[in-house]
Amino acid sequence: MTSATLLVAQQALPHISATYWIIIGASMLVSFLVSNTLKRRFNEYSQIPIRLTGAQIAEAMLRQNGIMDVSVISTPGRLTDHYDPLSKTVNLSEDVYASNTVAAAAVAAHECGHAVQHQQAYSWLALRSKLVPAVQLSTNLLNYIMMLSLFGMVYFGPTMLWIYIALFGMTTLFAFVTLPVEFDASRRALAWLESSGLAASMEHEKAKSALFWAAMTYVAAAIGSLAQLLYFLSLALGRRD
Repeated sequence: MTSATLLVAQQALPHISATYWIIIGASMLVSFLVSNTLKRRFNEYSQIPIRLTGAQIAEAMLRQNGIMDVSVISTPGRLTDHYDPLSKTVNLSEDVYASNTVAAAAVAAHECGHAVQHQQAYSWLALRSKLVPAVQLSTNLLNYIMMLSLFGMVYFGPTMLWIYIALFGMTTLFAFVTLPVEFDASRRALAWLESSGLAASMEHEKAKSALFWAAMTYVAAAIGSLAQLLYFLSLALGRRD
C-alpha cells in the first residue's frame, strides 16, 4: 500500500471501507508470505556449491547463445541483479557475481535469459520496453499527487479520481506485461542450466524452485495492484459498499 493510494481512499470516501482494508490486508499478507518463502529458498540454496560462480555462469550462457556484445558486471547491493538493454550489460549483485552456489547460478542465468530475449526480439520484452517511458511518467505524477495531497492541495473529486485511475492503471498494466517476461526468462535459464550439464538434476530442481518463488513476487505485486485498481474503479463508477 502506498501513501498516495491511502490518501486517495481517504479523500474519495468519508471513511475507508471494509472492502479496501480487506484488499490491502490480503495483498500485504500474500506479499509477505511469498517474500518470506523466497528468502528461505535463496538462503538454503546459497549454501549448495557448484563449480562456477554467477559471473562465469552468465558469461558461459551468453557465449553459448551467440551473444558477444553483452558484458557481465558486478553491481553494488543485494538483489540488484538486472539486465540493461540500453548498455547491454548483465548486472549481478556482488554476492551473485562472486558466489558459486545454486542460488547464484539461478539468478545469473535468469538475467541472461533477458539478454537472450533481447537478442531474439521477444515480443513481450519489446512491449515492456515501449511502456517504460509512460510508466515512468505515471509514477512521477503519482508521486507529485501524493506530495500535494500531504499539504491538502489536491481534492479527489470525480475528475482527479479518474486521473489517478488512469495513472495507476498504467503501472498495473506494466506489472502484468512484466509477468510473461519474467517467466520466460526463467524458462530459458532453466533450459540452459539443464542442457549445459552444469547442474545435477537435484540442483536443477532447486534452481527451478528459487526462480519460481522469485517470479511469484511479481505475480503477487500484479494481483495486488489490479485489486486496488478495480476498487478505485468501483468508486469512480459510483458503487459503494
